Amino acid sequence: MRGWDDLYPLPVPPSWVPGAAVGILSLHFIQKLLFPYFWADLRYLLKVLTYGLRVATYQLQGRVVTVLDKFVKLAEKQPHKPFLIYEGTVHSYQDVDRRSNRIAQVFLQHEALKKGDTVALLMGNEPDFIHVWFGLAKLGCVVAFLNFNVRLRSLLHCISSCEPKILVVGADLLGTLEEILPNLHKDVSVWIMTKDSTFPSVHTLLDKLETAPEDPVPVNRRSANNLKSAVLYIFTSGTTGLPKAAVISHMQALKGAAGLWAFGATAEDIIYITLPLYHSAASLLGIGGCIELGATCVLKKKFSASQFWSDCKKYNVTVIQYIGELCRYLCNQPVVSGIKQRDLYFSILPFTSVTFIKLSLDYIAFLYCEECRCILIGFIKFFSQVAKISPGEDNYISLLFFPFDLIKYDFQKDEPIRNKHGWCEKVKRGEAGLLISKVNAKNPFFGYAGNKRHTEKKLLCDVFKKGDLYFNTGDLMVQDHDNFLYFWDRIGDTFRWKGENVATTEVSDVIVMLDFIQEANVYGVSVPGHEGKTGMASLILKQNTSLDLEQIYKQVVTYLPSYACPLFLRVQEKMEMTGTFKQQKFRLVDEGFNPSTITDPLYFLDNSKKAYVLLTKEVHEMILSGKMKL
Repeated sequence: MRGWDDLYPLPVPPSWVPGAAVGILSLHFIQKLLFPYFWADLRYLLKVLTYGLRVATYQLQGRVVTVLDKFVKLAEKQPHKPFLIYEGTVHSYQDVDRRSNRIAQVFLQHEALKKGDTVALLMGNEPDFIHVWFGLAKLGCVVAFLNFNVRLRSLLHCISSCEPKILVVGADLLGTLEEILPNLHKDVSVWIMTKDSTFPSVHTLLDKLETAPEDPVPVNRRSANNLKSAVLYIFTSGTTGLPKAAVISHMQALKGAAGLWAFGATAEDIIYITLPLYHSAASLLGIGGCIELGATCVLKKKFSASQFWSDCKKYNVTVIQYIGELCRYLCNQPVVSGIKQRDLYFSILPFTSVTFIKLSLDYIAFLYCEECRCILIGFIKFFSQVAKISPGEDNYISLLFFPFDLIKYDFQKDEPIRNKHGWCEKVKRGEAGLLISKVNAKNPFFGYAGNKRHTEKKLLCDVFKKGDLYFNTGDLMVQDHDNFLYFWDRIGDTFRWKGENVATTEVSDVIVMLDFIQEANVYGVSVPGHEGKTGMASLILKQNTSLDLEQIYKQVVTYLPSYACPLFLRVQEKMEMTGTFKQQKFRLVDEGFNPSTITDPLYFLDNSKKAYVLLTKEVHEMILSGKMKL
């Protein structure tokens, strides 16, 4: 009697199948070991390709679809869906569209604005910031976002550099307007967000809005003929002193708006924006990203660590956006029930890195942006209850679309190191290097408005071969052996504090305006427990004069943004210089602000007393322990 196997013999697989199976398993193991983020990056980059093909198709069809065009379509498609929630008040897509129409109608009737004219916007976070922005964009204007922390000379410089026809000022910034009004160019027409004005020759907007029609202006006013044409000016402090106006094209605005979508956010998400709208993170990636999704955003007047998680719970926030040191503040807040939170140790970028956390997912998405150019994108997955987070990992796929390198840098000469052949050299893993990004047709750099010299200084030519061109980010980075990138420092006469670049030349120029200061050497020093570096000024007094701390305090708080005011002062008898007759900063940076090791008089900006006070050992200990708020 034959057995079952004799009657129904099992099929024998071909001889190559076991080998193929072993090969596939081996490849899977190697991919997990060497390229653990391959599939996440591939999914993201496929979305990038899809988006790029969509834009290219529009162009081939002779259509240029902008972020504003998408918003107008959404206002027609989903008019009653909440677009903006501000202090509990809901503004639907239709509401925002109609109010921006009314603003466009006011300027159409009262100003001779032409398509392509520039209008400067000095406003804080509020719905009317977006209404004015969109209304002017509907007239085809280029809108310049002014940093409301910048004042007097720096603010006048910003306004003159973008050459606006009109300046629109928020009701809560009339004090800032009063400071600059006497020196403002007479050709600039000033409008304020109030119903009446005590300023001569200043126009009011709110009273005129009440009677303005909601009819849309002709579409041809806003239509763009070229995605490379400018749509915004966003100011950056950079490394050369006074702020510069980075030119933002329609293409850059579209790329920024696609970020949230590419990271997996959907129309059902609610995005929480606490960053200032003059910042590209909030405006382009936040508001623009919300439009790309057709989602809802919750706008905060000002970041509040104590209200952050409560707001997330109140408004059912699913996506939060942060930058720089903000996460350290959030981690110190008590846990709010009902929100998915994790105990994380954050190694967060203290520079222009924009991050989105999708609360319903297990990843954080990072965009590194400098001068509004997205250079590097990475995903960090939570691999345990305690996760160390860095900017992202470099991979061969992403380098095809976001090419960058880290090159050797001479800190003494303050320039990239070139070999005997004149080429720059890449750093080894674990070494600090200057982050540069290749400039080409796929990754253009549109430069700055006004001074062409600023644009030229931001570019590096003949880096690795003749004719190549790279964008200098001004950031020193370290890439570890797992391909993760970490911020190390800023180059040049710049440091970063409270999420903002501070130009040392601007600070020193303000201080030497005092009649008893001979010279000021400004630099950044590290403070334990704080991201970035805070400002410190070494001062040389003029002969036969004395130090007036009250006058110094008044000078810096009047002429500088709060984040640029030096927290520490050091009075020296002689200013040390380098061999090339530049101010010596390296030794001063290393010595810091320790009164136990420094014999020179030291002073500390005590915000609670609104004065500079003597930096004693006791005050120094309070600063190091975190008891003294900086």
